[in-house]
Amino acid sequence: MVGCEAVSTYSDGRGRFAGSTPGVTLVYRENLTTRRIRRALDALLAATFLLLTLPVLALAALAIFVEDRGPVVFTQRRAGRFERMFTIYKLRTMKLAACVDRASPTSGADERITRVGKLLRRTSIDELPQLLNVILGDMSLIGPRPEMAMVLGRYESWQHLRHLVPPGITGIWQTSCRSTIPLERPEATALDLEYIEKASPLLDGVLLLRTIARVVSPNGAY
Repeated sequence: MVGCEAVSTYSDGRGRFAGSTPGVTLVYRENLTTRRIRRALDALLAATFLLLTLPVLALAALAIFVEDRGPVVFTQRRAGRFERMFTIYKLRTMKLAACVDRASPTSGADERITRVGKLLRRTSIDELPQLLNVILGDMSLIGPRPEMAMVLGRYESWQHLRHLVPPGITGIWQTSCRSTIPLERPEATALDLEYIEKASPLLDGVLLLRTIARVVSPNGAY
């Protein structure tokens, strides 16, 4: 359990957690002042990172256009806090004809990915436009990865607990599993709930450092 003031409570309604595991009810208490401070820091840091990485984004956009003419930015509807839908921004890493609302690639050998796209995914450069989502308030720097709308219907009811907080660009799942465990899997949701319960400025700092390390050594990224 976390914080104080604003309270949101969800339970699976069936007395079960991940099949035969005993039921879990998560109560998330949020300090509204802390939330406002975090939101201001998110926006400031995201704007700073976006300005610093503009040259990288420009080069990546040019490479995408040269290889596979068409839009360089990929947009998709994702679930945000309390499952409110928003449009996420990424650099396009798949062939233009493959940019439809389908499951994301889980292997570097996926034929939908362009040559430039493989490099962008390995280095996570394709994720940089999501800094705009943070500035707009759709996302936070740290938090559960935003899920695709079409996947929500496959969730066990307890998995929706991960939407108690704003989604993030990086987090526990992103830095420990990346593409090795699909986001919709219960193991991934368990990591998200762990973050919700343990969230703190110190943990966020550790996760940012882990993210930098993962970008330098991008094992498991596709």
